[in-house]
Amino acid sequence: MAVYERTYSRYQGPLTSTSTRFLILPKYAFREVFASKWMLAFLVLCFVFPLWCCAVIYLSNNADFLALFPNLDITQFLKIDADFFFTFLQVQAWYAFFLSLFIGPGLVSRDLSNNGLPLYLSRPFSRVEYVVGKTTVLAIVLSAITWVVGLLLVTMQASFVGWGWLADNLRLVFGMFVGSWIWILTLSLMSLAISAWVRWRPVAAFAMFLVLLGGLFFGSTINLLFRTEVGDLLNLIKVIFVLWASLLGVDSGLETSVFSASVVLLLYWGGFLYMLNRKIRAYEVVS
Repeated sequence: MAVYERTYSRYQGPLTSTSTRFLILPKYAFREVFASKWMLAFLVLCFVFPLWCCAVIYLSNNADFLALFPNLDITQFLKIDADFFFTFLQVQAWYAFFLSLFIGPGLVSRDLSNNGLPLYLSRPFSRVEYVVGKTTVLAIVLSAITWVVGLLLVTMQASFVGWGWLADNLRLVFGMFVGSWIWILTLSLMSLAISAWVRWRPVAAFAMFLVLLGGLFFGSTINLLFRTEVGDLLNLIKVIFVLWASLLGVDSGLETSVFSASVVLLLYWGGFLYMLNRKIRAYEVVS
């Protein structure tokens, strides 16, 4: 359109709020994520163990069921305490990891492969908003199978035994919520960082395995050679378990301190953010 004709006009439609502008990324990303039938099938599978936990909570508070075993203290097998929810977090953590393998590797690599970042960042859309928007995709899905169902289980138990139980176990609520978000942020940053550097999806998924299994292998090797427990700090899984045990008030069985585990986790997060900072740019210099 020639400028001298002056037939153009400024856009007069509604403007997206700057505080929620990043949500445009998960809006379209979810369409691709849930277009896969395999993804939907695995997501349904992620709720199998929470349903089993619901059954355990129900049976542990069912007098008729407990009366079937008058000579056996079955309540010790159906005890609903911090250890029960610690086991729940451990199981759902692995489901969350495999979900992130499905979703995470393609979130950033597609934009980099198709030169989409210049289109995003040439608009009033910052790099931070881009990362937050991509992280939101994983955060919403992983929340559904971790702290959301975890708090529903806590609520279910409280409805059976009385809300006084909930008042006495508020640490479980806090531990479930914070512990889940620690794992969600770890998986989200790991997925995005590896996706930004490895553009082929299968290789990116394999790299995520290496991050976990590599720390497990090298940490175990150090412990075996030097007869120490320092190698556990290289194992991201054990670091997370130590933090969860501290939040829920259970014994992790590990000698790693909470302070050391927190420092190591922050170093992991810092490394992932550094990797993202190097790749999330409006242009790429090819040498």
